[in-house]
Parts: sequence; structure tokens; C-alpha cells
Amino acid sequence: MPSESNLSSQTLPTHLTRWGGRIYAIIGLSVLLVMVAALATTVGSVKIPFLMTFQIMLSKLPLFHITPVWPSGIETIILEIRLPRVILAGLVGAALATAGATYQGLFRNPLADPYLIGVAQGASLGAVAGFLLPTTWHGFGVEVIPLFAFVGAIASTAIVYGLARVGKSLPVTTLILAGVALGALLGSIVSYLIISSGEKMHGIIFWLMGSFSLSQWSEVKLVLPYVAVGAGVILLYARPLNVMQLDEEQAQQLGINVERLKLVLLAAATLITAAAVSFVGTIGFVGIIIPHAVRLIWGADYRFLLPLSVLTGAIFLIVADLVARTAQAPTEIPIGVITALCGAPFFLYLLRRRRKVIF
Repeated sequence: MPSESNLSSQTLPTHLTRWGGRIYAIIGLSVLLVMVAALATTVGSVKIPFLMTFQIMLSKLPLFHITPVWPSGIETIILEIRLPRVILAGLVGAALATAGATYQGLFRNPLADPYLIGVAQGASLGAVAGFLLPTTWHGFGVEVIPLFAFVGAIASTAIVYGLARVGKSLPVTTLILAGVALGALLGSIVSYLIISSGEKMHGIIFWLMGSFSLSQWSEVKLVLPYVAVGAGVILLYARPLNVMQLDEEQAQQLGINVERLKLVLLAAATLITAAAVSFVGTIGFVGIIIPHAVRLIWGADYRFLLPLSVLTGAIFLIVADLVARTAQAPTEIPIGVITALCGAPFFLYLLRRRRKVIF
């Protein structure tokens, strides 16, 4: 007869190891995120020692008093150019990865991404309209291009939602089809406007491919609340998302208000996606590859999938931006090129893998 110690060594470790491994992964990725952010702040066209970078950051904290022994120009590079860029890249990566994981959970499809229902196309149309205005102005403390992009992203999603809604229900298939149709329409309008933009074409295309080159603290302050609130709401619905993986009817029978859940999660995911792309352009593939990679490594439990996607997405986009600004320095590569080079092969792998499963 097996002893109590044998039973504990044979049954408990499997469950505890699964949870413990994910918790350790969250802790490890959090540490890695800090290290990657520090490295990205240090590396650039101007070489700055890591210790000096660390001292400059500590000198701005209230509990530390460090006498400056570095040129004021170095401090400006760290605090006003690199640090806001690194933080904004982390926020955008976390937002896109979280939104991608949410869409994949709602649609029960690992190939879904944050741009599936027209967010990117709406943001692109708004941004292009902002570029083509004869004068520049600020509204609500925001430049016209990010403001128009945000409004366009929200408006396109609202239109798709209104077109797809049938009575009090929201069929997922209809939502996707409406998003694809409206996205194609908006994409054709954007293409025509780009052709007609004249000398502004280069700036439009560079925005559409994504860039953090003009990142400022003001943008970080505007994006942070949206991402924090939206991601927080999504994290609160991790358990219902797990139930949704069964079936909508089964989820309804288990006490989940499916239609309300769809509305809340779509609104939160759209909000953080719109806030992210409004300032840096439509960066592709992050919302596909990050959640699916996390799912392959740590499983599909959304209680862990969501926070792990937040951390992994932030790390990935900080590294991608570091490569974008240093690979061909002083020329900067659009970050959309870097994410596409990483994401396209992974996307093809997913298609190949799903084909094997289906056939």
C-alpha cells in the first residue's frame, strides 16, 4: 500500500509544478522586463555606461541624492529621449499582446489579432486624414494625428459592432465578417488618399509601418491610463474567458452572461489597441505571435496567459524597437518591418500547424 509521502510525491507535484512554473515565469519575466528596459535605455548611437544610466535614473527618485558627475546632455538623452521611448514601446507591446489574447479567447481562434474588426484600418484612415489637413493643431492636449487615429479606431469598431449585432446577441462570425468588409473598404480609401497625398506620402507610409522615433513623456502619460484600465478590466474576466473556451451555450448554462462578456471585453481590447496604435502606427503581428507563443509554452489558462502575454509583449516590442533604431544607425528601420520579419514566419508556422490538425 503506498505511503502518504509517496502519494504526495506522485500527485501533488504535477498540480503544484504547473502553477508554480507559471508563477515563477511571471516573476522571471518581470525581472527580465526590467533588465531589457535598462539595456535598451543604455544602448544607442551615443554610448553611455550602464552604471551612469543607473545613477541618472536613481538621482530622479525622491529617496536618493546623487551629485551629478555627468554632462547635462547625457541626462537629456537618457531621461527625455530614450526612457520615454522604451516605456512607450513596453506599453504598446503589452497592449497589443493583451488585446490579441482577448480576441483569440473570444473568437476561440489562435489566429485572431487586435486588428481583426477594423481597429487598424480606422486608425489608419484617421491618421491619414490628420496628415492631409492644411494646418496642424492640438485638441485636448493631443496632436491632430494621434487624436484622429484614436477616433477613427473607436468609430470603425463601433460601426462593425452595430452592423454585426442581431437583436440582443452578437454572433462572432458576423462580427468577423463585418470587420473584414469594413476593413477592406477603409483600406481602399486609405490607399487612394496615400496616392493623392503628394509630398506627405513618405510621412504617412512611415507612420503606417510604425515608429517610436518621436516618443515623448506626454504620450506615455496619455497611453498609460488607457492600457492600465483596459488591461485591468480584461484581467478581471480571465475566469469567464476560460469558460468561454468550452462553448457559448455551455458558458451561458454555467452562469456566464455571454453577451455582456463580449461587450465588455471587446470594448476593453479595442480601447487599449486604439490608444496604442494612435501614437506609434499600426504595428503588426505582435497580437498574434505573443499570445500564441505564451499559450504553447505555459498553456491556455487565461488567469496566467493574460499576465504572461502582458510581460512578453512588452519585452518583445522593447527589443524590436532596440533593433529598429540600432541595426542601421543612424537610419531607423520602421518597427513594423522588424515585427513582420519575426511574425510572418511564425504566422506561417501556425497555419501549417492548424492544417495538420484539421486534415
